[in-house]
Amino acid sequence: MLVIVGAIIVIVCVLVPYAVHGGHLGVLWQPSEFVIILGAALGSLVISSTKTGLKAVGKGLKRALKGPTYKKDNYIELLSVLYQLFRLAKTKGMLALEQHVEKPDESTLFGQFPKFQHDHHAVEFLCDYLRMMTLGTENPNEVETLIDSELETHHAELHVASHSVQSMADALPALGIVAAVLGVIHTMGSIDQPPIILGGLIGAALVGTFFGVLVAYGFVAPLATAIAGVDNADAKYYQCMKAGLLAHMQGYPPAVSVEFARKVLFSTERPSFYEVEQAVSALPAP
Repeated sequence: MLVIVGAIIVIVCVLVPYAVHGGHLGVLWQPSEFVIILGAALGSLVISSTKTGLKAVGKGLKRALKGPTYKKDNYIELLSVLYQLFRLAKTKGMLALEQHVEKPDESTLFGQFPKFQHDHHAVEFLCDYLRMMTLGTENPNEVETLIDSELETHHAELHVASHSVQSMADALPALGIVAAVLGVIHTMGSIDQPPIILGGLIGAALVGTFFGVLVAYGFVAPLATAIAGVDNADAKYYQCMKAGLLAHMQGYPPAVSVEFARKVLFSTERPSFYEVEQAVSALPAP
């Protein structure tokens, strides 16, 4: 929603003052210039991307429009999931987690937390490391290194979209100049025309530079930043699980392990200690 609001603000603040000071909006309507610039930009995106990368760009645009996936309620539920798992492991041993880890879709424990259970990637991430722990993995340093490697790969895959869009933003001003140069070439072919016609042709050519710079810095580059911001915010969900798992492996009680997990969250989404305490105190015995 903020992406749309921001785009409207950019358009209004650029075009309205221009019109108020006597500028003719009709002069700015140069479809051929727009096709040259936007078409070349999209072409450069295709050249620099793979099929997977192009799909990632589409998904990234959707994420930017929707905003971060995980809200405060999601984090309270995640911390509750971790608490239940750690409490079960502490009271009945790690092998008690096996039935839940192997079939999370059928797990009565995960069934208490429908939002988390329906998040396939998060469930798979958590269950993979719990499975390793049930199989005898006990070194938290080795597990931390492995988690960091997986998160780094996940981070790189997510940021393909923002990097591709940013590259397109970087190219747009130069492509605007290309369109402007083509306009000047066309104008030179009409050098024998009267000044009023030449002025219109030169003005049309300059629209290319204006449009390329405006779209690059007013829309596409901010969109790339928005995609990266959403991806960074959602990455905290996995970092939260990482912190909780490592704390549990080091032998901390469930409440303390969950507190380790809570502390890594951004302050805007982080539930308070008492909110988490209230949520976990209402949970049934595992």
